[in-house]
Amino acid sequence: MGVVRQLRQVDADDSGVDIAFRADVHAGLSQAQKAIPARWFYDATGSALFEDITGLPEYYPTRSEVALLTRHARELAAAIGPGRAVVELGSGSSTKTPLLLDAIAPGAYVPVDISGDFLRDSAAALSARFPDLPVYPVEADFTQPVALPREICGLAKLGFFPGSTIGNMVARSAVDLLRHWRSALGDGALMLIGVDRIKDIGTLERAYDDSAGVTAAFNLNLLERINRELDGTIPVANFDHRACWNDVHTRIEMHLVATCDLEFMVDGRSYTMAKGETIHSENSHKYGPRDASLLLRAGGWTPIAAWDDVDPAFALILAEATEVRAAP
Repeated sequence: MGVVRQLRQVDADDSGVDIAFRADVHAGLSQAQKAIPARWFYDATGSALFEDITGLPEYYPTRSEVALLTRHARELAAAIGPGRAVVELGSGSSTKTPLLLDAIAPGAYVPVDISGDFLRDSAAALSARFPDLPVYPVEADFTQPVALPREICGLAKLGFFPGSTIGNMVARSAVDLLRHWRSALGDGALMLIGVDRIKDIGTLERAYDDSAGVTAAFNLNLLERINRELDGTIPVANFDHRACWNDVHTRIEMHLVATCDLEFMVDGRSYTMAKGETIHSENSHKYGPRDASLLLRAGGWTPIAAWDDVDPAFALILAEATEVRAAP
């Protein structure tokens, strides 16, 4: 069957720049605490750098999740059942996906990712590995409304949200996202989601500030992307990468720190930053078992099974769509 077709659900201007990217950059640089959403890390360069990150010795989430998918394949197959359309949110290179597809015998696979070039390559590679599986790639921002391919309308759905990506969102945004996908995937749907657990600060900070500097390059590439796509003059060499634990919000934060007073242009608009001022580029929230369950339930999903890796602590949670009741 192979890759059937690729849907594109990204609004671009006449120069090919994502309209939402431009809007988020200007809005973020205009705030007192400058901040740009983490989803804009993932142009082709950023996506490739993230794949490098997943192989680093300090970065445990990918290894832990692969181990869980491998170790519990039979249990996953029994709980999920065959024939579902697997809809992967933020599919990236889909490196973990074959483990899941091998286990559950799906009816179709729908990778959703914002990086079109990366999506095409990964969908083609996965299709070659599963030649009888219909693959419907969707180039879209999965944090926004996404129209699923009409060909999977008659299939039960499994949302696959690996990599603890849910942790990039503050609680309100995470709940909104889960509610959207509860609606999009429909009644009878399941969600398999990766959740990173709270653990010692040293392990967490090393995972986001590796000794080889790959995560720093990943973070700084956000500024390079702004320069490339939005005619920016940001002096990237005058920024440092910082990863730190925020105990109040139980999350790792990544920032881009100005090492001197700066003035630069983006899209013809002027911005200034003082030495030590930061651009907040990513959050990675960590969840205890109770917190993760509350988050899922608030988003319309009831946890029905969980598989935990203990060192370092990481979990895969399977949840079922909660019945939507009509208002009285």
